[in-house]
Amino acid sequence: MTQNQEFERSSDRLDAEPGDEYTELVFRDDDNVDDMYLTFGVATEEYGIGIGYVTEIVSMQHIVQIPESAPSIKGIINLRGKVIPVMDLRLRFGLETKEYTERTVIIVLSVNEVPVGLVVDHVSEVLEIPPAHIDTAVQTGGRGASMIRGFGKQANRFAAIVDVERMLEGQLSAPQLH
Repeated sequence: MTQNQEFERSSDRLDAEPGDEYTELVFRDDDNVDDMYLTFGVATEEYGIGIGYVTEIVSMQHIVQIPESAPSIKGIINLRGKVIPVMDLRLRFGLETKEYTERTVIIVLSVNEVPVGLVVDHVSEVLEIPPAHIDTAVQTGGRGASMIRGFGKQANRFAAIVDVERMLEGQLSAPQLH
């Protein structure tokens, strides 16, 4: 772990229930949260999401399918009594589906106070990437180009920074938001 990362496992928490498996992100006062990104893998690429959106990381859960939802929405999960819609980023990015593995996780976000889960192949680390190290995304006109806000570089790491709100546009309907 770098100096900017600290993870707290559910087994270390007093309120953890048996079988609960999630990671809560914990930051020190000297961390600049606005410049921090949770990086994760989808297929062979590395992506990053602003840490301010991330509430927790959970292991794969049973996903209940919802009829008539967007193709990228796998369904909903019940996370400690809260119903959360779940989007598979492979499907959202137009990639082939893949069997979930032990490394597959759900990143739970809060976007405009609405919880949303993202299925990703694996979580990498939290990187501090100052704005000067983020190159603006080149608009190629292809599908999904607007979902990438830029490309972050930190030392020898490189990640496409996801624009979370654009990624969710048109994906969730009113019933899934409640």
